Amino acid sequence: MPATKFSCPDGQEIAISGCLDGCRCGTRCMFLPTLRAVAQSSDRKLDEPTVTELISGSRETYLKKITDYTINPESTLYALQGQGIHGIHENFIDGDILSEVRLKDGTTSGKFDLYGQLLDEDTGCLGDLKVTSSYKIMRSLGYYKKSVPTGEVYKTGAKKGQPKYRQELFTDGVRHVMDWAIQLNYYRILLEQQGFTVNRMVIQAICRDSSLRIAAERGIDRSVYLIPIKKISDRWLIRYFKHKAKVLKEAMATKEMPKVCSARERWHDRKCLDYCDVADYCDYGIAVKQSVQKRVS
Repeated sequence: MPATKFSCPDGQEIAISGCLDGCRCGTRCMFLPTLRAVAQSSDRKLDEPTVTELISGSRETYLKKITDYTINPESTLYALQGQGIHGIHENFIDGDILSEVRLKDGTTSGKFDLYGQLLDEDTGCLGDLKVTSSYKIMRSLGYYKKSVPTGEVYKTGAKKGQPKYRQELFTDGVRHVMDWAIQLNYYRILLEQQGFTVNRMVIQAICRDSSLRIAAERGIDRSVYLIPIKKISDRWLIRYFKHKAKVLKEAMATKEMPKVCSARERWHDRKCLDYCDVADYCDYGIAVKQSVQKRVS
């Protein structure tokens, strides 16, 4: 089910159809074509679940399919950036490259971005386009910061005699690419089921805040990064997606809410606070927001 309402800049809500017909404020907050694109990007049909839907928390996906929920157009613009990048690439595809083909099996369906001769002579490269933040790229590369002693101590003030520390960037950390790896590996399985050979998988990550100081502080000094993705066990992946599809199907049939999304799926509650469109329809999401409000007040 698509989102049915927009949240206006003044905090009021309006039906998306009403907004597109005429602005309640007299002057629109964005160009009309932009608002139309935002509305279309939020459309979720009640057909078989996609790979990206199953990677998300079952409760989040379920609520988005059955709830008339509200979205803030501004917070959805990043998704349009990704769609724009995909659209640009489609204009430069030749006979050696497949693009935007939807494949499906008995569990789910997925539309991969690019497959073919993408980087060198290897024709079996599966590529995925991401427009994301410097923070996400930093974590995917295994970069992290930690405090290290400077060898000096404070000479005055409340910290007199205590050692001084500074933040340093390290590049030997864990690469946080789990969701990307699950997604790309299942696209690999779908391609291999059709007789294609996948020799390598690569994410092309475009940094949307590459020109900002915060990106440089995170060690991200380029606009584009190629991030290799390793193969995941087919057996594990198939079991994972079959389980997620079964949970969602049963929830849709019984109209009973699935269990709370896992800590990873809800970004350890950060998604519930700021990035989940249906958090206000979830008892867990409501509790998280109320807990933060109590601490602030």
